[in-house]
Amino acid sequence: MKNDERKMTNGPSQLWMLLVVVLLAFGIPHSSLAQQGLKLQLVSEQTAIVPGQPFTVGLWLEHDRGSHTYWRFPGIVGVPTQMKWNLPRGWKAGELIYPEPERTLMFQIKAQGFDRDVMLRAEITPPANLKVGEAITLSGLASWMCCGKTCHPGSMELSLTLPVAATAEVNAKWHKLLDAERARAEQTSDAWTSSASEKGDAITLVLKPATAEARVSKSQREADHIIVFTEDGWFDSDKPQKVLRDAEGGLSITLIKADAYMGNKPPKTLRVILRNDEGWLQGGGLRCLQMAPRIQRGG
Repeated sequence: MKNDERKMTNGPSQLWMLLVVVLLAFGIPHSSLAQQGLKLQLVSEQTAIVPGQPFTVGLWLEHDRGSHTYWRFPGIVGVPTQMKWNLPRGWKAGELIYPEPERTLMFQIKAQGFDRDVMLRAEITPPANLKVGEAITLSGLASWMCCGKTCHPGSMELSLTLPVAATAEVNAKWHKLLDAERARAEQTSDAWTSSASEKGDAITLVLKPATAEARVSKSQREADHIIVFTEDGWFDSDKPQKVLRDAEGGLSITLIKADAYMGNKPPKTLRVILRNDEGWLQGGGLRCLQMAPRIQRGG
């Protein structure tokens, strides 16, 4: 089998998703699964629904010590937390938004997820013809994989009831948590440029400071703490990532292609999020830099 064909076979993440479906089909009690290392709550950033005005709801995940869940792309193992909404007619829900990923371990395998308590979020748009004074219940099916010493796939119906009002105030507790997660979101930046090339199973990602706003690593030791996360699984989240710093502060990062890839054909770009807890910008700003350089192949 050719290398690119091998990359397009079903990957471990797909197998984990199949496991979730099988286990849930056999009727494992949702209540017991929800207690396996995880508490979930559906919350609102505002105290009421204003007809026609979008607002943010959060899916608040609290992990027991030693447990974790997974980011929107978990890496070579794991299943992302998801929300399937069941909203009244005329309502709309945006995509579920995840904050910056963390490196976590499923046993000894490096994956992309969250050990900390985390707030996922989505924008909900109500219809404009709601009547002030009525109460609306929003609901949906949350599904997840929570792992610690063992792994527990689960699903649970969650709901949230809010009044309809002409105006709404901010819920201080949930607004604070949601704002903190927004601040952690990955971003692009013109302060850095990137390029990517492939040779065999090796991918080389090169970053160069492009403006004075770029904050370069002060030492190789600092650069060694940078983590590259994959948005589509083209490289293996568990394989070593070698980071080399040059004299001008540029970085050359070697990644290893995954043994399995869920796409129909090899991607044209390398979709990555680079986490540097010291920051990519002057003053320590922007911990997670999002890039997608075109992959140079062949030649």
